[in-house]
Amino acid sequence: MKVKVVNKSKNDLPNYSTIASAGMDLRANIDAPILLKPLSRTIVRTGIFMELPIGYEAQVRPRSGLAFKKGITVLNSPGTIDADYRGEIGVILVNLSDEEFIIEDGERIAQMVLSKHEQVNWFEVETLEETERGSGGFGSTGLK
Repeated sequence: MKVKVVNKSKNDLPNYSTIASAGMDLRANIDAPILLKPLSRTIVRTGIFMELPIGYEAQVRPRSGLAFKKGITVLNSPGTIDADYRGEIGVILVNLSDEEFIIEDGERIAQMVLSKHEQVNWFEVETLEETERGSGGFGSTGLK
């Protein structure tokens, strides 16, 4: 799939680390390090602008290493970038740890997954077909 991209960052374009990777690493494009205090959040710019085809979205997700090792995650995970958005990709990071974290220029801060989607045309009815589960909600399908 070809996607038009403008790279105004000092970094290479987002890319896949392996042949089977679903996500591409997004890197911080900042002039100075950002201090992210415990329970604080910030938007980190990437310098990347793109033009997705209609019917696709980009999902911005946490990096598992940062989440596990440092408690840093993407606050609105997954963040959605719509096909008609033309602004710079920014990542909302939050520090859920009890330690300060410094975001450095060029650091891998999140991953981005491109995904195909469809829009819904609602068909309003009076009733829905019954299922075995029915209206059972959270935890209703058992413990295992």
